[in-house]
Amino acid sequence: MYAGPYAQQHADRPAFIMASSGAAMTYGELEQRSNRLAHLLRDQGLQRLDHYAIFMENNRHFIEACMAGERSGLYYTCVNAYLTAEELAYILNNSESQLLITSADKLAVARQALADCPRVKRCLVVDGGPAATGQAGSATLCDFDAAVAGLPGTPIADEALGTAMLYSSGTTGRPKGILRPLPENPPSQPLPLFSFLANLWQCEPGMLYLSPAPLYHSAPLANVSLAIRHGGTVVIMEHFDPEQYLDLVERFRITHTQLVPTMFSRMLKLAPERRARADLSSLKIAIHAAAPCPAQVKEQMIDWWGPIIHEYYGATEGLGFTACNSAEWLAHRGSVGRVLLGDIHILDEQMQPVPLGTSGEVWFKTASPFVYFNDPERTAQTRSPDGSMSTVGDMGYLDPDGFLYLTDRSTFMIISGGVNIYPQECENLLITHPKVADAAVFGVPNVDLGEEVKAVVQPVAGMAAGPELAQELMAFCAEHLSRQKCPRSIEFSVQLPRLPTGKLYKRLLRDPYWAGHKSRIV
Repeated sequence: MYAGPYAQQHADRPAFIMASSGAAMTYGELEQRSNRLAHLLRDQGLQRLDHYAIFMENNRHFIEACMAGERSGLYYTCVNAYLTAEELAYILNNSESQLLITSADKLAVARQALADCPRVKRCLVVDGGPAATGQAGSATLCDFDAAVAGLPGTPIADEALGTAMLYSSGTTGRPKGILRPLPENPPSQPLPLFSFLANLWQCEPGMLYLSPAPLYHSAPLANVSLAIRHGGTVVIMEHFDPEQYLDLVERFRITHTQLVPTMFSRMLKLAPERRARADLSSLKIAIHAAAPCPAQVKEQMIDWWGPIIHEYYGATEGLGFTACNSAEWLAHRGSVGRVLLGDIHILDEQMQPVPLGTSGEVWFKTASPFVYFNDPERTAQTRSPDGSMSTVGDMGYLDPDGFLYLTDRSTFMIISGGVNIYPQECENLLITHPKVADAAVFGVPNVDLGEEVKAVVQPVAGMAAGPELAQELMAFCAEHLSRQKCPRSIEFSVQLPRLPTGKLYKRLLRDPYWAGHKSRIV
């Protein structure tokens, strides 16, 4: 995030407004505060290409916490605010973060995690007050505002472009950091990927952007950053509420927004008279992504909001992007659009092209270079044998007009309410329980969330299966995994279907739950 000339030209314009509290920060204030934090990062010893992390809910300090890194050549990792201490510690260590920014609400989890993070030397706590003192592992705790008070509000001498290094899980279950190469650009020159996204999302000077999602997710973070680069005002919801969302569009005359399909569904469930009185006339574009949108939901949204609904498909890795507007989608119902960035190929298991209309794995000649941080093995797993193409494991087909339709995920990734969940992490945990001989985790349909997490467990010999064991195992998962990764239900099987090679034939377990669905992606 970088305000550029707007910090001087429109110093009194609100850069962002928190939806519930009303707390706002002008461009002039944001410029000074992000500069102070950039000075603190340098004073702490962080130099270009070093790493720090942000672990907190949507709050008034989130943007400056990112913006300081983007103007000082650093990689900053925004961590899912619902992770457990164990999960947080893994990301802090794996990202080689030297400093953590957290909040009073998340301090208890952060303290516990920092006990196992010797590299982190300082922890800034938003609204920490007197509680933000002492040590947590190797880290010295301090209140965020107190730490930056008195530091210069002017830029550091060696400003350089920084960027986020966000984490995506994989089939091995452990999250992996998506690292993009950083040229020695000034912060006013964003990476080419973000110039593409600015065009895709139709960003414009002075835009009024409503952000209803957690800022630790890649798309909301990128869209907020681009809105600020265009001198817009961002309204940030602390939590999504369908009625509040509609009120905010009307009150602030919102022009741009990005959502996930679950948010559409929840707004459509409001009473017809409530929806009818919502003034949405200011909206120019409403973008959705992150999860497949049920066709009937999208049709209802276009009927309600008009032809301003735009969809795109792409991974955080930035392999390639497809997109379609409302008219294109209505003409290609169920599609996620045509390729706008990257070169798409649909291949079979032998890496050979499949005919039009035939499902295969979706590969792109990578449009935006990346590696998984300190993980060449898993980077190589995403690449084709010649290294020219990459995949995240989605399955789909192309129609004669070049529109992509997704049909399945080779990795069995679950998308629940727009959140990516990789089942291997839960499977690896369940198998450690003394009463579990084998476990399979996969996604099953959920009307509201798209998918929910389901587990099928093979108990050890002689162990009685039933509701009591199911509750015990769900509680066990809740101790070690964040809420969205835990199974909502557990069933039992005498023997899970494994091939002679030992590979779990998960489709036999999952497919009955998807009977009647044309695609295994809701």
